[in-house]
Amino acid sequence: MRIATWNVNSIRTRVDRVVAFLERHDVDVLAMQETKCKDEQFPMARFEEAGYEVAHHGLNQWNGVAIASRVGLEDISIGFEDMPGFGDPIAAEARAIGATCGGVRAWSLYVPNGREIDHPHYSYKLEWLERLRLDGAKWLAEDPLAQIALMGDWNIAPTDEDVWDIGFFEGKTHVTPPERDAFQAMIDAGFSDVVRPFTPGPGTYTYWDYTQLRFPKKQGMRIDFALCSPALAERVEGAQIDRDERKGKGASDHAPVIVDLD
Repeated sequence: MRIATWNVNSIRTRVDRVVAFLERHDVDVLAMQETKCKDEQFPMARFEEAGYEVAHHGLNQWNGVAIASRVGLEDISIGFEDMPGFGDPIAAEARAIGATCGGVRAWSLYVPNGREIDHPHYSYKLEWLERLRLDGAKWLAEDPLAQIALMGDWNIAPTDEDVWDIGFFEGKTHVTPPERDAFQAMIDAGFSDVVRPFTPGPGTYTYWDYTQLRFPKKQGMRIDFALCSPALAERVEGAQIDRDERKGKGASDHAPVIVDLD
């Protein structure tokens, strides 16, 4: 079984690339983020033609998450328990969707960006992550053998080697101690970064900004992850980052992350 996650940065713009990726890599389950469309605007037909069912949650032209599966799509959850909202007045955002696919409880997560350290969005990001940690710990306590994959754009670079120049990010989000502590708290709760062991070393990024020729200059960040429960982590046989999907015309600014299960 092969699962993957990809911040597609507008599914309507990149549906052809996404479907081609699914077919080329023989992917069974794909978690997508930043679909940037309402449910009725999602290009369902293209996925159905390729043999995939899709669960999508989108409220407007921002955010948006989806799961495409050809191994079943059951028990769909929009958001997790007590997932916070943002704004004034506070409103829900389309940042999390879960479904059971081929026995795996897959989640597509688009963690808030945080924007700036002194911005309310930063506090919102930390609260969002804490609520996710609490739910994740609860799921594992209820069923230690649960097969859970928390996949998506985490908007956190957990270590200095996960950014091209830590000095460049001084005073910026994604690398602050509270954010990194929140990511580590997910690990401490029992979830494992199952991709890093197969893609080690500095320079192994998943995101490159469109500006300043970041991609050809190899100036990226590693912020997309698949965190797996203990029982699912034991099934991981391999993982890769498809850097080639960042190349060419019409590419997303993120690369897909792929995990192989026995």
